[in-house]
Amino acid sequence: MTVASTKSRIYYTKPSITELEIRYATDAAASGWGEHCYDYIERFQRQFAQHLGVRHAIATSSATGALHLGMAGLGIGPGDEVILADINWIASAAPIVHLGAKPVLVDVLPDSWCLDPAAVEAAITPRTKAILAVYLYGNLCDVDALSAIAQRHGLPLIEDAAEAIGSIWHGRRAGSMGAFGAFSFHGTKTITTGEGGMFVTNDDALYERVLTLSNHGRARGETRQFWPERIGFKYKMSNLQAAIGCAQLERIDELVARKRRIFEQYRNAFAKLPVSMNPEPTGTVNGFWMPTIVVNEHVPFDRSALLAAFKADNIDGRVFFWPLSSLGLLEPSPRHPVSDSLSKRATNLPSYHDMTEKDVDRVVNAVQPVLGDHK
Repeated sequence: MTVASTKSRIYYTKPSITELEIRYATDAAASGWGEHCYDYIERFQRQFAQHLGVRHAIATSSATGALHLGMAGLGIGPGDEVILADINWIASAAPIVHLGAKPVLVDVLPDSWCLDPAAVEAAITPRTKAILAVYLYGNLCDVDALSAIAQRHGLPLIEDAAEAIGSIWHGRRAGSMGAFGAFSFHGTKTITTGEGGMFVTNDDALYERVLTLSNHGRARGETRQFWPERIGFKYKMSNLQAAIGCAQLERIDELVARKRRIFEQYRNAFAKLPVSMNPEPTGTVNGFWMPTIVVNEHVPFDRSALLAAFKADNIDGRVFFWPLSSLGLLEPSPRHPVSDSLSKRATNLPSYHDMTEKDVDRVVNAVQPVLGDHK
């Protein structure tokens, strides 16, 4: 028997499910049918909109679905371009491709790991249809700078807040500031419905278009049965999922606070090591969905050695996202030095609600020997 197998596993993340979630899900399974089949969905949408301070929310099957619906609602299509950061998960770029548009990749800032506003402005062309701000691992883009650029050029700013539940930009919650926002409730996220997402907006007209698109193109108020006015999508969330979401949302402050405490323990432990972590600029709050270390440039770092140390101690390790330009899946794009450098020097660390201080110490103790000689 190996040493690792004798220790409890530390997952990179997992959900917190209590009796409240079980009770709501049981109620939805027992009585959420027929005329009550949308009860929890409508409740979840209403409460989520209230939490964010927006007018409209539509529950979806994923954040990817929310992005696809929102971009379709904005009229993005063949020949259009959408600017986004090179460092991202493919889910942010995929809806652009599905709509026949082109993802235009630009570099990121070295401190936030999010869109570089100067690079965004330089990439705008007559074909640019939107700017997509992805809040990587809970980190916020420079929303003010991007909003100013978007306004100057008459472009919508889209917020991919899939990983940013709990993040706040100068008093405004992530996802509530652009033309629309998209959230994820995947099982890895701070609040979960297993799979799921949410489209949110303050734009009444965009809401109506997306609501129609989300229901196979059937408009609200249409009196004819099974009469779509256009070809739409089917990205709905089930009532069962929404029931779990309602319970999770009631616990949102507790769940985010635990993420922040875990991050603080990491940050304190690594204070003397040559690494930086998720930033929290003045006036902002970071939900710290995924604590991440970025080893300082010019410091020797073998990530495979760190991942091997994790594996030996039964700890999950996660690499930083690869630059999308390196995958060979999109149209050829120039490589970007900051994105390329970050991807090689960074590692995600475990974080979840039931993770104990001793668990965090185990992760810290695996990291420190790999970087301990470079204090």
